Amino acid sequence: MDHISDSAARAARDLRVVFSRLRRRIREVARDEDEGVLSPSQESALSLVGKHGAATASALASAEGVRPQSMAATLAALEQHGLIRRTPDPDDGRRQLVTLTDGGRARVEGNRQAREEWLARAFQDRFTEEERQTVLAALRLMERLSQQ
Repeated sequence: MDHISDSAARAARDLRVVFSRLRRRIREVARDEDEGVLSPSQESALSLVGKHGAATASALASAEGVRPQSMAATLAALEQHGLIRRTPDPDDGRRQLVTLTDGGRARVEGNRQAREEWLARAFQDRFTEEERQTVLAALRLMERLSQQ
């Protein structure tokens, strides 16, 4: 393996730490807006259902990287909150498809909007135009990383 430069190792470490803190803060923003509090795994699963549309619990578990039993418990809680519904899979009646209810869609959209508004306001209030342009340039570089 090639030698990794100190700057590459530091960039990797610092990026991971900053992204972790930012992700946590963005999640807090959405929670602050919520009427009912969901656990992080429930919020994540709800977003996942929103992204995937109709999906089986096992497909969601696989996409989330959790055991099917964990996903089943998470989905049961979301169903109790009235945020998801389960319907028979038209292709295989033994399976159920999970979709968002109107309330679930509203929550996912509200969370997304609250997060984007908070982030845009933070960029507007805390950064100069030059700093925002620097962030945009850095994001183009990060996009290259994500495509590998």
